[in-house]
This record gives sequence, structure tokens and C-alpha cells, in this order.
Amino acid sequence: MDIRTDLVAELFGTVGRFRRTVRRVAGISFVTAGLTESQAELLRLVGRQPGISVSAAAAELGLAANTASTLVSKLSADGLLVRTPDPADRRVGRLELTAPAQKIADESRAARRAALAEALDELADDDAEALAAGMRVLREVTTKLREKRP
Repeated sequence: MDIRTDLVAELFGTVGRFRRTVRRVAGISFVTAGLTESQAELLRLVGRQPGISVSAAAAELGLAANTASTLVSKLSADGLLVRTPDPADRRVGRLELTAPAQKIADESRAARRAALAEALDELADDDAEALAAGMRVLREVTTKLREKRP
């Protein structure tokens, strides 16, 4: 079997397990607060990029505009997200987390970073360097995938 075929399965499995494990070890997250993964992803994105537009959030997450809009409506109704019109173009919705959602985002981010930093501190120097090189390659693969997206 071709190494690239093996990499496809390995990447999906490893990256998925990595993300789930970091969230589980960290404890608090939007998912543990009863949200779907899509809802949690949108809230994490808005937490990282306050003021992001609905369309930019949809593009960043690879969602159809109407799917993102549905998520925004649900999260707004649940008191986790605020959508305000852009002052320069009122057709554009800007997104911000509410205070309770921001608290979950901050606590979750801090817990995930601490758990990951602790695990990375236990790596041998050679492994840390190999991981850094692998991250460069993963960024490149991500860029190539984004370029193919319609």
C-alpha cells in the first residue's frame, strides 16, 4: 500500500483522537456544556476572533452560509452568542460571545493549553523537534485543502 494512503487513515484517526483527548483531559468545554461539536467549534472560533462576521466564520469552519446562520440563531437564542450588525454594512452580522460563553471559552482554552503544555514538556527534545517539523507539513496540507474548497 502507498504511504500516502496509509497517511490518510493515520491523520484522520490521530488528529481526531488528539482533539478528543485534549478536550477530555482539560475537562470543561462547550461540548460538556451540552452543545454539539459544530456549535462548540463556532463558539471557539468566535472566542478566538471576536467580531468575526457570520460569513467569515462559515468560511473558516467550512460550513454553508445557511448552516452557520442556523447555528448563530440557536446559540443566540441560548444566550451564548450575540450577533450585531456591522456599523459600516448593516447586512453583515458580527459575532461576539456573551459573558457566560466567554467564561467557558477562557476556562476551556486555559485547561487545554495547560494539559497540552504538560504533555509536550514530557517529550524528548528530538520528538519535540520532529513534532515542530510535522506541524509545518500539517499547515501546508491544510493550505492545500483550503485551496481546493469551493
